[in-house]
Amino acid sequence: MADPTSTRAPTGATGVLVLASGGIIWGRGFGAEGQAVGEVCFNTAMTGYQEVMTDPSYAGQIINFTFPHIGNVGANPEDVEALNPHALGAIVRQDVTDPSNFRSTQHFDAWMKANGRIGISGIDTRALTRLIRINGAPNAVIAHSSSSKFDIPALLAQARAWAGLEGMDLAKDVTALQTYGWDRGLWKLGEGYSAPAKGSRKVVAIDYGIKHNILRNLVDVGCDVTVVPATAAFDEIMAHAPDGLFLSNGPGDPAATGEYAVPVIRQWLETKKPLFGICLGHQMLGLAVGAKTEKMHQGHRGANHPVKRLSDGAVEITSMNHGFAVDAETLPANAKATHTSLFDGSNCGFELVDQPAFSVQYHPEASPGPQDSHYLFEKFAGMMG
Repeated sequence: MADPTSTRAPTGATGVLVLASGGIIWGRGFGAEGQAVGEVCFNTAMTGYQEVMTDPSYAGQIINFTFPHIGNVGANPEDVEALNPHALGAIVRQDVTDPSNFRSTQHFDAWMKANGRIGISGIDTRALTRLIRINGAPNAVIAHSSSSKFDIPALLAQARAWAGLEGMDLAKDVTALQTYGWDRGLWKLGEGYSAPAKGSRKVVAIDYGIKHNILRNLVDVGCDVTVVPATAAFDEIMAHAPDGLFLSNGPGDPAATGEYAVPVIRQWLETKKPLFGICLGHQMLGLAVGAKTEKMHQGHRGANHPVKRLSDGAVEITSMNHGFAVDAETLPANAKATHTSLFDGSNCGFELVDQPAFSVQYHPEASPGPQDSHYLFEKFAGMMG
């Protein structure tokens, strides 16, 4: 890390990460030029960088990728989780190379430019990861200038002025603006995304920042899916005569989103109809039944997280992306813990014992190699008959 009292860019440095603590990390910029302020977090996945960058749950965050070879398979229009990227920027160890994958249609650098996202290469990402693990996820500004001209004092002031994710409702920023139907199924090599026959189980999915592959998995298990905005009222949801309700993933502080989401969920719970939540949706269900959420020191982000299923002791290898968690100690008596993280013991799932409602903190749709958790979609479908 550079001396925080020095503001002159080293020779060849066209990118910089300015931490709110005063630390300055120089590198080589790629992607779009400009600057963005957010929280720096690390992701340990070895594949799926395009899915990570487009995951709406990463709104307001700058991704430090621990795997060094980011961008080496290029980019394509299929490996996305939303129409546009939501992560603010990418920090990588090695320079982005020309793509070497038959599915690539675009250089990753060009994709980042086209989508207005900033990247920095040449960073000691392991050292930055250690910094985050010790001190927590810092606020920072990521900047790229081909001229190597940076106003470091201004960037530092911007980083320090940013309020951070705690208390911030970002679901409203990433949610759909209107209701729509979804009918695309899972992807297969050489075939693309399938178009299954219309499902018989009507599901309304509340979009707090939903990933497309969640919708594909719901379709795959026979659901007729309608997506509504995060702020949809209970009556708007019931107008679709749903058999089940799905609560999606999303960014920001669950307590802030819960201000308008929790009353709707509580009304749904009174119907005794099936409910399934993932990630932020898990936290929303937790708040709805009276539990509390808390900001994590470093969060869980990666495609290799072991989760213990408490019913039989089996271990699921899962994909995770969350910086907040449900406090298991505050779950009510009618909420039974079903999964726990083997990394830190935090709650990763619970179900209500008096009605068909359950949720998990991790991403069962992500297929990080094993498909250990796909049974959860089948469980939800089974609840609807």
